[in-house]
Amino acid sequence: MAGPGSVFKRAFFWTYERGSWQYDLAVVLIVIFVLLTPAKWFHDQPEVGAPASPSQVDLISDTNGQITYRVDARILAPPEQTPQLQSLLHGALQKSLPDLNHARFEILKIEPQRNDQGNVIAYQVTIRKK
Repeated sequence: MAGPGSVFKRAFFWTYERGSWQYDLAVVLIVIFVLLTPAKWFHDQPEVGAPASPSQVDLISDTNGQITYRVDARILAPPEQTPQLQSLLHGALQKSLPDLNHARFEILKIEPQRNDQGNVIAYQVTIRKK
């Protein structure tokens, strides 16, 4: 009869023959672990679309009916194609700023702001209220 150390060693190094009850038990335990483990236990994905707050959207200028805001890139998904990015920025501005919540406006220009490593850290967004 094998001792507990021997059983653990064989299970850890997967030395049981395929088709044996020990092998089948190990496979069943792995499948149960994979299917029943909560996703929140694994924090390997960045959080996307965090709730926007007024501190993440700053007013830069308001001249001749054109308003320019700086939108923190952390509240958006990774940079995507322009129509999708424009839609995300439109939603972020509406959620973050009470005066734009139910207002109609169009985005005139989007300029990404990058850090020293070249990563987008914010977007400078120029809008015009309709």
